[in-house]
Amino acid sequence: MEKKIAVIRGDHSSREFVRETLRVMDRIAEKYGHTFRYVDVAMGGDAIDRFGEPLPAAELQKCKECDSVLLGSVGGPEWDSLPGDKRPEKGLLALRAGMGLYSNVRPATIWPQLAPASPLRADIAANGIDFVIVRELTGGVYFGEHKTENNGTEEVAQDNMIYSAHEIERIGRIGFETARRRRKKLTSVDKANVLDTSRLWRKIMHQLKEEYPDVEYEDMLVDNCAMQIVKNPAQFDVIVTENMFGDILSDEASMITGSIGMIPSSSLGDTSNGVYEPIHGSAPDIAGKNIVNPMACILSAAMMFRYSFDMPEEADAIEKAVGAVLDKGYRTADNQSEGCTVLGTIEITDKILEEI
Repeated sequence: MEKKIAVIRGDHSSREFVRETLRVMDRIAEKYGHTFRYVDVAMGGDAIDRFGEPLPAAELQKCKECDSVLLGSVGGPEWDSLPGDKRPEKGLLALRAGMGLYSNVRPATIWPQLAPASPLRADIAANGIDFVIVRELTGGVYFGEHKTENNGTEEVAQDNMIYSAHEIERIGRIGFETARRRRKKLTSVDKANVLDTSRLWRKIMHQLKEEYPDVEYEDMLVDNCAMQIVKNPAQFDVIVTENMFGDILSDEASMITGSIGMIPSSSLGDTSNGVYEPIHGSAPDIAGKNIVNPMACILSAAMMFRYSFDMPEEADAIEKAVGAVLDKGYRTADNQSEGCTVLGTIEITDKILEEI
């Protein structure tokens, strides 16, 4: 099989872990007889420095013309003083909107080998952490109108949070379908006691649940969900929620697994051309030191093989290799523990390649 893959190498440490991920993808191509052609795309700080904007139209078009996108992390302190519409993170929003990516799927799974690194009490972590957050990506307050005005007395800022019924329905269906493929339990998270958008959200979700009688369904307010994720994460299977709530909850969920450096994610729309990325940032403080953990990005490539390319065997090979390396006591600096051997970015990837 031949695939054309857009590669956004990102900023700072991102360039290191994307490089290592491409090594793993090349090994998979060699083992299974595939051909992967990589198309470099500039986005984030890299694009700002080269083109003056976080995602030029020509770079976005490259992504659209590929079969999938591997995305490194963007951003860094040198771009923090730029206007909001020129910051690296705006490239992410433009990429999602431009490619029609309205669904972000982020697993929160604790690797048994890393359970001691979880900040949760041992008895809570021992119950297991294995759930998925399905986050709506192109609506809500992030995509509403933003303005700051002076009313004659002081500055007043305004951010509009808008959702339409069809936006809620399509992400709701992905939530139900994801739950149907897992343990058949869906938790819909909103703030229906306060927000009109959440009341519409809950109305649409209640209509949808009639179509999925095999899926156990519950509503949960976002503040309660935030508490329950740290109190009893084992209760969750699939959480579906709107953009800002999903942004916050998925970061919280990633930390209870023990290392943000182990969590991949996928963003999809109505086609198989998705964006796959680690959830962590560009880590400018450790750039160039061969320290950053490449495994979240490598596991994101596994998600690409599984969801965009229908290559489950190849995805399994990567995930099993990561598990085997952890079983043998190899760690990166962010998840080291007593009795384990800490390896650098390149060296831990070497071990994963050996397992594949």
